Amino acid sequence: MKIERLTEYDLTALAEMFRQFWGEKSSLEKMGLTFSRLATNPAYILLAAKHNDRLVGFAMGIICEDLYGQCKPFMVIEDLIVDKNQRRNGVGSALMRELEKCAIDHDCCQIIFVTEAHRTKAHRFYRSLGYEFESYKGFKKRMGSGQQKS
Repeated sequence: MKIERLTEYDLTALAEMFRQFWGEKSSLEKMGLTFSRLATNPAYILLAAKHNDRLVGFAMGIICEDLYGQCKPFMVIEDLIVDKNQRRNGVGSALMRELEKCAIDHDCCQIIFVTEAHRTKAHRFYRSLGYEFESYKGFKKRMGSGQQKS
């Protein structure tokens, strides 16, 4: 398995992984337009895990600037996803380790993300990588119509 930057050629397979997880179709047209913007923005790190040149995992890290304290940036992780047939094979861990390296390279002071409260297997996975859960509470608010994620 190798970790590399996501390409536009990976979007169809990524849409299928999102469908596996969320049970909803993604718009390939909108994905393509959004990818074109994000791929050229240095604050967005779009990682693809590939096995035999086939996409088996994806993660996005976003470098955010801060005005607090020493004004160090932080990373937000979104959309860590692994193909259902590749789970428990180290794909998610490899993607998280690569995002952590990128956070260090960008001098980030922390990494933050949210996951649903009912995903106890995911909680165990993140704890095994050194992330804290019990001492924090995350919040989300859906905005507008047509939002796929809860």
